[in-house]
Amino acid sequence: MNIQAIKQRFGIIGNSPLLDRAIDIAAQVAPTDLTVLITGESGVGKEVFPKIIHQLSTRKHGSYIAVNCGAIPEGTIDSELFGHEKGSFTGAHEARKGYFEVANGGTIFLDEVAELPLSTQVRLLRVLETGEFLKVGSSKVIKTDVRVVAATNVDIQLAIQNGKFREDLFYRLNTVPIYIPPLRERKEDIHLLFRKFAADFAEKYRMPVLRLTEDAVQTLVNYRWDGNIRQLKNITEQISIIEKERMIDSHTLLKYLPVSRKRDLPVLYNKGDEKSEISERDLLYKVLFDMKKDINDLKGVVAGIMKNESLQAKVQDESTHLIDSINRRIDDIGSTVDHVEIRHPSEPRFVEPIQDSEVIEESLSIQDKEIDLIKKALAKHHGKRKKAANELGISERTLYRKIKEYNIT
Repeated sequence: MNIQAIKQRFGIIGNSPLLDRAIDIAAQVAPTDLTVLITGESGVGKEVFPKIIHQLSTRKHGSYIAVNCGAIPEGTIDSELFGHEKGSFTGAHEARKGYFEVANGGTIFLDEVAELPLSTQVRLLRVLETGEFLKVGSSKVIKTDVRVVAATNVDIQLAIQNGKFREDLFYRLNTVPIYIPPLRERKEDIHLLFRKFAADFAEKYRMPVLRLTEDAVQTLVNYRWDGNIRQLKNITEQISIIEKERMIDSHTLLKYLPVSRKRDLPVLYNKGDEKSEISERDLLYKVLFDMKKDINDLKGVVAGIMKNESLQAKVQDESTHLIDSINRRIDDIGSTVDHVEIRHPSEPRFVEPIQDSEVIEESLSIQDKEIDLIKKALAKHHGKRKKAANELGISERTLYRKIKEYNIT
């Protein structure tokens, strides 16, 4: 069965290459008995893929049982999965078969498998490796032939590091991994899904179908959709019921879109918010963005000089202000960007000399000039570094670093 036929049969909407890849893997692994682990964020539709695998397998006439591992209390999960004997615990008035016994010859879908207690993970690992298990309160080994498909929306590797998930069980479940992409990674499908949901709700509530203006479509597509398909469906239903106008513009749509908890853009540093935790990466972004602006301004000054020679006298003051601004921003993040070197305007000017100017025989070494300026500033202010730094237009920390670098006494 090809991908398009599978989409039609199981009601899958979308043309994203990532989605097609996931469907293709599910179709290829279905005829085998390999264990499959499906990963993806909450609300992406992971529950559809075990059905595809089961229906396209030789087990399609057997039982299909979906178990939400996170919804079953820890004290009863073993009994639910493996069954129990009469009197094995308080309330066990009669023997009961577990899902692995009932689904013999079929498929079990373990949703939110990372929520299983560690003791249950040990039992599950034994079933996967030997096909055998024990009922709660029994010493009799029971054989079962069950295909296991598991799913989770958590980072399994992080759960393993935190001791909440067994590494050997992960490798046993992850024989064939299938990744279901979130909506923000399949933007081309968002409007298609909205139109499908809008048509369904229009038929359900007997009302005209919702339509979106062009600006509303862009808003819809660019939204992050933390809740993925589930969130998109719920919002479409809300708008269908509440809004009387059937043509929805961006302003109306935004009223139904909550502010996303996450951001796709880097966070910029806000000096007023001293309580917030700022990472070095965020500080670097701030510095680089501000540097880009100042460098563009500096380019404008240079362009003006090239057009009008009378402006050449102003380059020192303009470049001094701009590069001092860049240096101050670099100092804000301390040692993170200590390796960045920016020449101060007091050093030899970068403007090409006018052709008929007099050639002066002197050292053209930037380092020598910088050392000479630092020595003069220190001498002028009798060794007081703070005043010398102000005179040079740099921070005291930068001056200290250069004194140490050049071994100035």
